[in-house]
Amino acid sequence: MTPKDRLIVPLDVPTVMEAEAMVETLGDTVSFYKIGHQLAFAGGLNFIRELHDMGKQIFLDMKLLDIDNTIEKGVENIVKMGVQMTTIHAYPNTMKAAVKAAKGSDLCLLGVTVMTSLDDEDLKNAGYGYEAKDLVLKRAQQASGLGMGGVVASAQESAGIRKTIKSNMAIVTPGIRPSGSDIGDQKRIMTPADAIKAGSTHLVVGRPITQAANPKLSAQSVIDEIASVV
Repeated sequence: MTPKDRLIVPLDVPTVMEAEAMVETLGDTVSFYKIGHQLAFAGGLNFIRELHDMGKQIFLDMKLLDIDNTIEKGVENIVKMGVQMTTIHAYPNTMKAAVKAAKGSDLCLLGVTVMTSLDDEDLKNAGYGYEAKDLVLKRAQQASGLGMGGVVASAQESAGIRKTIKSNMAIVTPGIRPSGSDIGDQKRIMTPADAIKAGSTHLVVGRPITQAANPKLSAQSVIDEIASVV
């Protein structure tokens, strides 16, 4: 991977027209985009074809969780879309069904461990008996054992995860905030350089790029920071 391939920019905008404008603004600087719920439900699934035609890589971030059969059939169709990554909530049965459906394809299945917007108190309020770091490690180990392609986790847990999962697995990290940027609704954050040094393979950087006065310059700054440590 080049440093550019490690940066994933989420297209969290209301319309495909706005997504197209952002991709045009970023140009060749960014090669990897994430499509999540907001854009997916506004025509974003069809927009994937346009991104393919432009030679971009796609991370479809739908965080699937359902009964095994539904997950299996859903992932079978995601494979046909030709995206590079997609997310599954890291519950053992859910991951097992997804791995079965994606077998033989190039789709990288990512287990969502604990959302980076949650902290220990949030997990306690939701009824979990684990602190965030412990639940992340448990789910990462399960993802590794079940044959997932990687996990989604905070960079604060990347070093611990890297020691316990297969060496070829991806660690995709949201909650990345360059020094001095607004943390927004994230709670477990880290700078790009520190996240890569901790073991993250891909960094999801949204608002610090897409809401910057010069998005292309901001994206290049993140890529340069990644390049300084890989």
